[in-house]
Amino acid sequence: MTTHQPNKQKLPRNEEPFRELQPVEPFSLFSARDVELFQAGMHDRLYEKFGSHGLTYEGTQGTYFAVWAPNAAFVSVIGDFNDWNAYSHTLFPRWDKSGIWEGFIPGIREQQLYKYFIRSNSGEELRKGDPFANSWELRPKTASVTTKLEYKWKDAAWMKKRGEKNGLDSPFSVYEVHLGSWRRPDPDDHERFYTYRDMAAMMVPYVKEMGFTHVEFMPVAEHPFDGSWGYQLTGFFAPTSRYGSPQDFMALVDAFHHAGIGVILDWVPSHFPYDDHGLYRFDGSHCYEYADMRKGFHPDWNSYVFNYGRNEVRSFLLSNALFWLDRFHIDGLRVDAVASMIHLDYSRKPGTWEPNVHGGAENLEAISFLKEMNSRIYERFPDVQTIAEESTSFYGVSRPVFLGGLGFGMKWMMGWMNDTLDYFKKDPLYRKWYHNQITFSMMYVFSENFMLPLSHDEVVHGKSPMIYKMPGDDWQKFANLRLLYSYMFTHPGTKLLFMGDEFGDTKEWNFKSELGWHLLQHPTHGRLREFVKALNGLYTGETALFGQQFDPAGFEWIHLADQENSILVYARKGANGDVILVVLNMTPVPREDYPVPIPWGNTFHEILNSDDARWYGSGVVNTGPMTPVPGRFGRPYDLMLRLPPLGASILKMESEKPKKSRKKT
Repeated sequence: MTTHQPNKQKLPRNEEPFRELQPVEPFSLFSARDVELFQAGMHDRLYEKFGSHGLTYEGTQGTYFAVWAPNAAFVSVIGDFNDWNAYSHTLFPRWDKSGIWEGFIPGIREQQLYKYFIRSNSGEELRKGDPFANSWELRPKTASVTTKLEYKWKDAAWMKKRGEKNGLDSPFSVYEVHLGSWRRPDPDDHERFYTYRDMAAMMVPYVKEMGFTHVEFMPVAEHPFDGSWGYQLTGFFAPTSRYGSPQDFMALVDAFHHAGIGVILDWVPSHFPYDDHGLYRFDGSHCYEYADMRKGFHPDWNSYVFNYGRNEVRSFLLSNALFWLDRFHIDGLRVDAVASMIHLDYSRKPGTWEPNVHGGAENLEAISFLKEMNSRIYERFPDVQTIAEESTSFYGVSRPVFLGGLGFGMKWMMGWMNDTLDYFKKDPLYRKWYHNQITFSMMYVFSENFMLPLSHDEVVHGKSPMIYKMPGDDWQKFANLRLLYSYMFTHPGTKLLFMGDEFGDTKEWNFKSELGWHLLQHPTHGRLREFVKALNGLYTGETALFGQQFDPAGFEWIHLADQENSILVYARKGANGDVILVVLNMTPVPREDYPVPIPWGNTFHEILNSDDARWYGSGVVNTGPMTPVPGRFGRPYDLMLRLPPLGASILKMESEKPKKSRKKT
């Protein structure tokens, strides 16, 4: 049998190789300490060791390969450099029984295709992509690609001060984006995409103009199936090649940072698909997933669950989380499906799951991993945030590990989202019977550091777009949606809005097409977008709305008892004494001279009204300074207001009381 050798390039005399090298040379980037940490589940920089790494050895340029395959009897590198010959470039197993196979192959440069040929101890033969590859072929092809992650970053100013932008006492308004369907070159051609650099030119100015502080990308790691939206990963260490190279993705992140906008990445450590080239049965055994399918198979997504009890897998996931923060300057990770990770009975019927050692339903191994992950992230990157998508009442998701929590910075407020949407879907005539539904969130809002999400999950699978969740005629739908957004942006907690929601897209999100940008030619949609822009400006500009967003001192109920008219009044308060008064009228009936009982004698000014004609409202607004009058309802003062129909009146208190108090005329 003949073997194909890599093309040898003639080198300058001073770069002549020291000796003739073998097809694969024994070589290692691993120290004994690396292996020890890897096997202890504590290594957070495995991406510097595993995978393919271009380097010079014995005066010859080539690539070092390392892969973990503990159940393998034979491992080789196959690719376009050796005509996919399974026997010409065999890797060496390490002597320490770590399950690591490695070696240096001369002549392999960047942008060469490769996979690992693995023969398991059972004799089964597999061809797998590199779990640590930084680049992959464009789907449906499945080979890994040798590549370097060299890039000259220009975001030093952002990185130096991003802790101020990412702090829990800073405004945090997130625009959630699916990169492939925000805009497309041809909305009807789902095989054509804009590149990362195209998106930098279009998306960064848009997000900046809209006033969002952060953008969140749905998973960008390599995935074979577009319909998974990125949540079924095979390339955990590679930005998808659909939109360009890793450097192109870095340029997109860089552009957002240059504009003062943080970048959050959806991260999926909960499960992975069963594609032949992926992690499933990587070496012929259950290498990355639990062997017991009561724990190892996820019925909702037809995918496989990481074995959080295996230390090498913990090191893999830990390194993957840190990889995006380190190499791509990501400002935060939104961790997907945390509830499915920490609950053994998640979406499983009785008898189909195995209790833990204490007889409970908690996955103690996953909980332990998440605590370690968050501790390590905040240790190495104290100026980022981790955000949990967790839908249960599990204690302390966003509380420090030393207090028994999971250690996340924030948690999605799924209960608020469900209750709020259910309430707003109801005809305003009947909302008085559901007053507790819209007020209940305040009973637990400060039990976690909550982010209020109106995400992609709410506008797919027959749930209808946001605008069509609202009852009433066209005018009422838009009024209701402006009212909902007003409530969201003045409610304690950070904010997340999915792309298209800001202008009231009239169709459900479709990953194969693009948003309905043509709708902006209509004043209803255009002015809704302008209103969301104004809400972002209000939220980011008023410390009373964000400075104490996770502190009970930042919120006070003012008028809660008028369920008959479906009216809510609450105050948001800043540590500096600022007060923002929020009045919500959940019915289409305007109210004149409505008395709001307040404890302050200061004058108020209306700073935003969702019924303003600027936003396609009916114009029921409050003008000029409003001076309180003597109170009649148990409070020292009343503020006499005009309440807009299906509207929000947001007022700011002046710092000094007027010299004389007189009734409104």
